[in-house]
Amino acid sequence: MFGPDDGLFEGFGERRIATTDAEISLVTGGSGPPLLLLHGFPQTHAMWHRMAPRLAERFTVVAPDLRGYGDSERVASLPDHASYSKRAMARDQVELMRILGFERFAVVGHDRGGRVGHRMALDHPGRVERLAVLDIVPTLEVFETADQRLATAYYHWFFLIQPAPLPEHMIGLDPGFYLRRTIAAWSGGGEPKASPEAMAEYLRAMRDPACVHAMCEDYRAAASIDLAHDRASREAGERIRCPLLVLWGARGAMERLYDVPETWRRFADDVAAQPIDCGHFLPEEAPEETLAALMGFLEPSRSKA
Repeated sequence: MFGPDDGLFEGFGERRIATTDAEISLVTGGSGPPLLLLHGFPQTHAMWHRMAPRLAERFTVVAPDLRGYGDSERVASLPDHASYSKRAMARDQVELMRILGFERFAVVGHDRGGRVGHRMALDHPGRVERLAVLDIVPTLEVFETADQRLATAYYHWFFLIQPAPLPEHMIGLDPGFYLRRTIAAWSGGGEPKASPEAMAEYLRAMRDPACVHAMCEDYRAAASIDLAHDRASREAGERIRCPLLVLWGARGAMERLYDVPETWRRFADDVAAQPIDCGHFLPEEAPEETLAALMGFLEPSRSKA
Protein backbone atom coordinates (compact mmCIF):
# COMPACT_ATOMS: atom_id res chain seq x y z
CA MET A 1 0.00 0.00 0.00
CA PHE A 2 2.70 2.48 0.94
CA GLY A 3 5.99 3.27 -0.70
CA PRO A 4 9.37 4.04 0.81
CA ASP A 5 8.09 6.55 3.38
CA ASP A 6 8.12 4.06 6.26
CA GLY A 7 11.05 5.78 7.96
CA LEU A 8 9.25 9.14 7.94
CA PHE A 9 6.61 8.06 10.46
CA GLU A 10 8.31 5.82 13.01
CA GLY A 11 5.79 4.39 15.44
CA PHE A 12 2.80 5.25 13.22
CA GLY A 13 0.48 2.61 11.82
CA GLU A 14 -0.54 2.42 8.16
CA ARG A 15 -4.17 1.86 7.18
CA ARG A 16 -6.48 1.95 4.20
CA ILE A 17 -10.10 2.76 5.00
CA ALA A 18 -13.07 2.41 2.67
CA THR A 19 -15.45 5.35 2.91
CA THR A 20 -18.68 5.52 0.93
CA ASP A 21 -17.03 6.91 -2.21
CA ALA A 22 -13.28 6.33 -1.89
CA GLU A 23 -10.63 4.20 -0.23
CA ILE A 24 -8.32 6.47 1.74
CA SER A 25 -4.75 5.61 2.75
CA LEU A 26 -3.42 7.11 5.96
CA VAL A 27 -0.98 6.89 8.81
CA THR A 28 -2.02 7.31 12.43
CA GLY A 29 -0.16 7.50 15.70
CA GLY A 30 -0.07 8.95 19.19
CA SER A 31 -2.77 9.33 21.79
CA GLY A 32 -5.00 12.08 23.08
CA PRO A 33 -7.56 14.29 21.34
CA PRO A 34 -7.99 13.51 17.62
CA LEU A 35 -6.18 15.70 15.10
CA LEU A 36 -6.66 15.40 11.34
CA LEU A 37 -3.78 16.64 9.13
CA LEU A 38 -4.62 17.38 5.49
CA HIS A 39 -1.85 17.92 2.95
CA GLY A 40 -1.69 20.14 -0.12
CA PHE A 41 -0.52 20.08 -3.74
CA PRO A 42 1.68 18.55 -5.12
CA GLN A 43 2.25 16.52 -1.98
CA THR A 44 1.00 13.62 0.11
CA HIS A 45 0.66 12.93 3.84
CA ALA A 46 4.48 12.72 3.86
CA MET A 47 4.63 16.54 4.10
CA TRP A 48 3.77 16.25 7.82
CA HIS A 49 6.70 14.00 8.75
CA ARG A 50 8.71 16.75 10.48
CA MET A 51 5.80 17.66 12.76
CA ALA A 52 3.66 14.55 13.17
CA PRO A 53 5.86 12.78 15.76
CA ARG A 54 5.82 15.85 17.99
CA LEU A 55 2.08 16.32 17.57
CA ALA A 56 1.58 12.64 18.40
CA GLU A 57 2.99 13.32 21.88
CA ARG A 58 -0.20 15.27 22.63
CA PHE A 59 -2.77 14.08 20.06
CA THR A 60 -4.02 11.08 18.17
CA VAL A 61 -2.70 12.15 14.76
CA VAL A 62 -4.43 11.03 11.56
CA ALA A 63 -2.62 11.95 8.33
CA PRO A 64 -4.37 10.71 5.18
CA ASP A 65 -3.79 11.18 1.48
CA LEU A 66 -6.67 13.12 -0.06
CA ARG A 67 -8.67 11.17 -2.64
CA GLY A 68 -6.65 10.90 -5.84
CA TYR A 69 -3.40 11.88 -4.15
CA GLY A 70 -0.63 9.64 -2.82
CA ASP A 71 -1.94 6.12 -2.32
CA SER A 72 -5.62 7.01 -1.94
CA GLU A 73 -8.10 5.87 -4.55
CA ARG A 74 -8.16 7.65 -7.91
CA VAL A 75 -11.92 8.20 -8.05
CA ALA A 76 -13.40 8.41 -11.54
CA SER A 77 -13.81 11.96 -12.77
CA LEU A 78 -17.21 13.40 -13.77
CA PRO A 79 -18.15 16.04 -16.34
CA ASP A 80 -18.91 18.58 -13.58
CA HIS A 81 -15.79 17.55 -11.59
CA ALA A 82 -17.98 16.83 -8.54
CA SER A 83 -16.00 13.73 -7.61
CA TYR A 84 -13.05 16.02 -6.77
CA SER A 85 -15.05 18.80 -5.16
CA LYS A 86 -13.96 19.90 -1.71
CA ARG A 87 -17.39 18.78 -0.54
CA ALA A 88 -16.65 15.21 -1.63
CA MET A 89 -13.13 15.32 -0.20
CA ALA A 90 -14.42 16.67 3.11
CA ARG A 91 -17.04 13.92 3.27
CA ASP A 92 -14.29 11.30 2.84
CA GLN A 93 -12.44 12.64 5.85
CA VAL A 94 -15.48 12.99 8.10
CA GLU A 95 -16.40 9.36 7.38
CA LEU A 96 -12.82 8.25 7.89
CA MET A 97 -12.67 9.91 11.30
CA ARG A 98 -16.02 8.41 12.28
CA ILE A 99 -14.77 4.94 11.32
CA LEU A 100 -11.73 5.55 13.51
CA GLY A 101 -14.09 6.41 16.37
CA PHE A 102 -13.86 10.21 16.33
CA GLU A 103 -17.08 12.22 16.07
CA ARG A 104 -15.41 15.59 16.77
CA PHE A 105 -11.83 16.52 15.99
CA ALA A 106 -9.44 19.33 15.17
CA VAL A 107 -8.28 19.86 11.59
CA VAL A 108 -5.06 21.35 10.25
CA GLY A 109 -4.97 21.79 6.49
CA HIS A 110 -2.20 23.10 4.27
CA ASP A 111 -2.94 24.41 0.78
CA ARG A 112 -5.57 22.09 -0.82
CA GLY A 113 -6.07 20.46 2.57
CA GLY A 114 -6.97 23.86 3.99
CA ARG A 115 -9.66 24.22 1.32
CA VAL A 116 -11.03 20.80 2.25
CA GLY A 117 -10.99 21.89 5.89
CA HIS A 118 -12.86 25.11 5.04
CA ARG A 119 -15.63 23.18 3.28
CA MET A 120 -15.71 20.62 6.12
CA ALA A 121 -16.28 23.36 8.69
CA LEU A 122 -19.24 24.64 6.63
CA ASP A 123 -20.81 21.27 5.74
CA HIS A 124 -20.07 19.48 9.02
CA PRO A 125 -19.89 22.16 11.73
CA GLY A 126 -20.65 19.67 14.47
CA ARG A 127 -17.58 17.62 13.56
CA VAL A 128 -14.86 20.27 13.37
CA GLU A 129 -13.84 21.45 16.82
CA ARG A 130 -11.01 23.72 15.66
CA LEU A 131 -9.59 24.50 12.24
CA ALA A 132 -6.18 25.76 11.19
CA VAL A 133 -5.51 26.69 7.56
CA LEU A 134 -1.97 27.15 6.29
CA ASP A 135 -1.03 29.64 3.56
CA ILE A 136 -4.35 30.10 1.80
CA VAL A 137 -7.24 32.47 1.48
CA PRO A 138 -10.67 31.13 0.47
CA THR A 139 -11.03 29.79 -3.07
CA LEU A 140 -13.92 32.16 -3.78
CA GLU A 141 -11.77 35.14 -2.81
CA VAL A 142 -8.98 34.04 -5.13
CA PHE A 143 -11.16 33.74 -8.22
CA GLU A 144 -13.22 36.87 -7.52
CA THR A 145 -10.16 39.06 -7.01
CA ALA A 146 -7.73 37.52 -9.52
CA ASP A 147 -5.51 39.99 -11.33
CA GLN A 148 -2.20 39.86 -13.17
CA ARG A 149 -0.19 39.59 -9.95
CA LEU A 150 -2.23 36.63 -8.76
CA ALA A 151 -2.19 34.93 -12.16
CA THR A 152 1.59 35.28 -12.32
CA ALA A 153 2.23 33.93 -8.82
CA TYR A 154 -0.45 31.23 -9.05
CA TYR A 155 -0.23 30.41 -12.75
CA HIS A 156 -0.71 26.72 -11.95
CA TRP A 157 -4.35 27.39 -10.96
CA PHE A 158 -5.05 28.36 -14.58
CA PHE A 159 -2.78 25.74 -16.13
CA LEU A 160 -4.18 22.76 -14.22
CA ILE A 161 -7.81 23.64 -14.98
CA GLN A 162 -7.29 23.35 -18.74
CA PRO A 163 -9.28 20.49 -20.31
CA ALA A 164 -7.73 17.05 -20.14
CA PRO A 165 -5.35 15.81 -21.29
CA LEU A 166 -3.30 19.00 -21.84
CA PRO A 167 -1.86 19.57 -18.34
CA GLU A 168 -1.73 15.84 -17.62
CA HIS A 169 0.34 15.22 -20.76
CA MET A 170 2.71 18.11 -20.16
CA ILE A 171 3.37 17.17 -16.52
CA GLY A 172 3.73 13.52 -17.48
CA LEU A 173 6.56 14.28 -19.89
CA ASP A 174 8.84 14.99 -16.91
CA PRO A 175 7.02 14.78 -13.54
CA GLY A 176 10.30 15.09 -11.63
CA PHE A 177 11.09 18.43 -13.25
CA TYR A 178 7.56 19.71 -12.68
CA LEU A 179 7.62 18.65 -9.03
CA ARG A 180 11.02 20.19 -8.28
CA ARG A 181 10.27 23.38 -10.15
CA THR A 182 6.89 23.82 -8.47
CA ILE A 183 8.15 23.29 -4.94
CA ALA A 184 11.23 25.45 -5.50
CA ALA A 185 9.12 28.30 -6.90
CA TRP A 186 6.96 28.43 -3.77
CA SER A 187 9.74 27.97 -1.21
CA GLY A 188 10.85 31.06 0.67
CA GLY A 189 14.52 30.68 -0.17
CA GLY A 190 14.03 29.54 -3.74
CA GLU A 191 15.11 25.93 -3.14
CA PRO A 192 12.97 22.97 -2.07
CA LYS A 193 13.04 22.54 1.70
CA ALA A 194 11.35 19.15 1.64
CA SER A 195 13.50 16.21 2.69
CA PRO A 196 14.82 13.87 -0.02
CA GLU A 197 12.62 11.13 1.43
CA ALA A 198 9.48 13.26 1.17
CA MET A 199 10.39 14.40 -2.34
CA ALA A 200 10.79 10.77 -3.34
CA GLU A 201 7.27 10.06 -2.06
CA TYR A 202 5.78 12.98 -3.97
CA LEU A 203 7.52 11.88 -7.16
CA ARG A 204 6.46 8.26 -6.70
CA ALA A 205 2.84 9.38 -6.66
CA MET A 206 3.21 11.79 -9.57
CA ARG A 207 4.71 9.12 -11.80
CA ASP A 208 1.22 7.60 -11.88
CA PRO A 209 -0.73 9.36 -14.67
CA ALA A 210 -3.98 8.69 -12.79
CA CYS A 211 -2.63 10.65 -9.82
CA VAL A 212 -1.73 13.61 -12.02
CA HIS A 213 -5.21 13.49 -13.56
CA ALA A 214 -6.76 13.50 -10.07
CA MET A 215 -4.67 16.52 -9.09
CA CYS A 216 -5.89 18.38 -12.17
CA GLU A 217 -9.47 17.39 -11.38
CA ASP A 218 -9.02 18.87 -7.90
CA TYR A 219 -8.16 22.22 -9.50
CA ARG A 220 -10.88 21.92 -12.14
CA ALA A 221 -13.39 21.39 -9.36
CA ALA A 222 -12.07 24.48 -7.58
CA ALA A 223 -12.78 26.58 -10.68
CA SER A 224 -16.29 25.23 -11.18
CA ILE A 225 -18.39 23.24 -8.73
CA ASP A 226 -16.49 24.45 -5.66
CA LEU A 227 -17.30 28.04 -6.62
CA ALA A 228 -20.97 27.13 -6.93
CA HIS A 229 -20.89 25.57 -3.45
CA ASP A 230 -19.02 28.56 -2.02
CA ARG A 231 -21.41 31.10 -3.50
CA ALA A 232 -24.38 29.14 -2.19
CA SER A 233 -22.80 29.12 1.26
CA ARG A 234 -22.26 32.87 1.10
CA GLU A 235 -25.83 33.51 0.03
CA ALA A 236 -27.06 31.31 2.89
CA GLY A 237 -24.92 33.22 5.40
CA GLU A 238 -22.81 30.17 6.25
CA ARG A 239 -19.57 30.97 8.05
CA ILE A 240 -16.86 29.11 9.91
CA ARG A 241 -18.20 29.11 13.47
CA CYS A 242 -15.43 27.15 15.21
CA PRO A 243 -12.16 28.82 16.25
CA LEU A 244 -9.95 29.38 13.20
CA LEU A 245 -6.17 29.79 13.10
CA VAL A 246 -4.67 31.24 9.94
CA LEU A 247 -0.93 30.82 9.35
CA TRP A 248 0.88 31.99 6.24
CA GLY A 249 4.40 32.37 4.92
CA ALA A 250 5.76 35.87 5.41
CA ARG A 251 8.05 35.33 2.40
CA GLY A 252 5.36 33.87 0.17
CA ALA A 253 2.72 35.05 -2.29
CA MET A 254 -0.08 35.28 0.29
CA GLU A 255 1.82 38.01 2.11
CA ARG A 256 2.23 40.01 -1.09
CA LEU A 257 -1.25 39.54 -2.48
CA TYR A 258 -3.67 39.69 0.45
CA ASP A 259 -4.38 41.03 3.88
CA VAL A 260 -4.69 37.43 5.02
CA PRO A 261 -6.29 37.93 8.48
CA GLU A 262 -8.85 40.48 7.28
CA THR A 263 -9.77 38.30 4.32
CA TRP A 264 -10.56 35.35 6.58
CA ARG A 265 -12.57 37.52 8.98
CA ARG A 266 -15.11 37.96 6.19
CA PHE A 267 -15.61 34.16 6.21
CA ALA A 268 -15.21 33.22 9.88
CA ASP A 269 -16.36 34.42 13.31
CA ASP A 270 -13.31 33.71 15.50
CA VAL A 271 -10.00 34.25 13.72
CA ALA A 272 -6.48 34.17 15.11
CA ALA A 273 -3.67 34.84 12.64
CA GLN A 274 0.12 34.70 12.54
CA PRO A 275 2.72 34.93 9.78
CA ILE A 276 5.59 32.43 9.78
CA ASP A 277 9.04 33.39 8.47
CA CYS A 278 9.12 31.12 5.42
CA GLY A 279 7.55 30.53 2.03
CA HIS A 280 4.52 28.43 1.15
CA PHE A 281 5.46 25.09 2.70
CA LEU A 282 5.22 25.93 6.40
CA PRO A 283 5.41 22.36 7.82
CA GLU A 284 8.59 21.65 5.85
CA GLU A 285 10.30 25.04 5.76
CA ALA A 286 9.59 26.12 9.35
CA PRO A 287 8.36 23.08 11.29
CA GLU A 288 9.34 24.36 14.76
CA GLU A 289 7.68 27.76 14.35
CA THR A 290 4.60 26.19 12.79
CA LEU A 291 4.39 23.59 15.52
CA ALA A 292 4.61 26.25 18.25
CA ALA A 293 1.80 28.27 16.66
CA LEU A 294 -0.39 25.19 16.25
CA MET A 295 0.16 23.97 19.81
CA GLY A 296 -0.89 27.33 21.23
CA PHE A 297 -4.09 27.12 19.22
CA LEU A 298 -4.89 23.42 19.61
CA GLU A 299 -4.24 23.50 23.37
CA PRO A 300 -5.40 27.00 24.40
CA SER A 301 -5.47 26.17 28.10
CA ARG A 302 -1.85 25.05 27.95
CA SER A 303 -0.76 28.28 26.22
CA LYS A 304 -2.36 30.33 29.01
CA ALA A 305 -0.79 28.34 31.82
